Amino acid sequence: PHPVAAAWWHPLTTTGQCLAGSTRNLTATHPDVMSYDLDKCIATLKQCKTIQEEEVRALCNKAKEILMEEHNVHHVPIPATVVGDIHGQFWDLLELFEVGGQVPLVNYVFMGDFVDRGYYSVETFLLLLALKVRYPKRVTLIRGNHESRQITQVYGFYDECLKKYGNTNVWKYCVDVFDCLCLSAVVDNSVLCVHGGLSPSLDTLDQIQELHRVQEPPHEGPMCDLMWSDPDDDIQGWGISARGAGYVFGPDIADQFLYANHLELIARSHQLAMEGYKYFFGQLLVTVWSAPNYCYRCGNVAAILTINVDGVIDFSVFEPRPQHLRKVPDFQTRMPDYFL
Repeated sequence: PHPVAAAWWHPLTTTGQCLAGSTRNLTATHPDVMSYDLDKCIATLKQCKTIQEEEVRALCNKAKEILMEEHNVHHVPIPATVVGDIHGQFWDLLELFEVGGQVPLVNYVFMGDFVDRGYYSVETFLLLLALKVRYPKRVTLIRGNHESRQITQVYGFYDECLKKYGNTNVWKYCVDVFDCLCLSAVVDNSVLCVHGGLSPSLDTLDQIQELHRVQEPPHEGPMCDLMWSDPDDDIQGWGISARGAGYVFGPDIADQFLYANHLELIARSHQLAMEGYKYFFGQLLVTVWSAPNYCYRCGNVAAILTINVDGVIDFSVFEPRPQHLRKVPDFQTRMPDYFL
């Protein structure tokens, strides 16, 4: 293991004994992971409690090793469940697992924006990262536009790390992990999962594979476009995005990309969908949104997309976790601007 991680991650056990038969290899931990300590951290995080700074460092170092073994386009078998933005809404993530099934019983693809705006970005991202390390074949983490040093310093994650740990070390460990996250996933060779959308610089999956991803997302170019672009039913071709990054694209662009790459559907997140999901371009593209009552005020429901063993697509829509099963942090200071 990594020298920093050696004190915590011991090359002793792999697991998978919880599921038998053909799924055993899918639920095994990454080599060199000592399951007991990691399971203890997962149990702590599931209570919405932080783990120790040294544990975060060890977790992030092991996660980087695992993530760097994945390609820019990560291939995922079916059945699978595709998840949109979470944005630090920890209790609603637990509700998502209640609705969709627990890891490792379900194979999850998370399409980014794990952090910012919600109250519990630290616990949310670290729980997902710990599940990724524990069950690397059952959790896919795609980078969103908020998995960025610049964005997290504005929208909450940086401030939350500073408040909960008293320094910026945990933020630094996490943003280094962000650089290692894959840019997209393809489920069953038919569904492209990406945080934002397409790019005028990218015609094929092979071109996505060739990108250098281990960096802070640039302000323009193909890597930026994958995280920032949006579909637009009212245009043809490419248009300027009001976001100031990425592009908007019409049905012809989506159709061309799907045809050229022998795909059937683009699944993405990045835009609030009040009903939890929203199709564009007929059924060429779907937005999946997984943060119910976004920012604790938008009143939307959330959804996850499921693809069963026959390749059939369905959606599970869910509400926020009930009030008696969640908690709200005590605000000792003025509420941050991104909640106003």
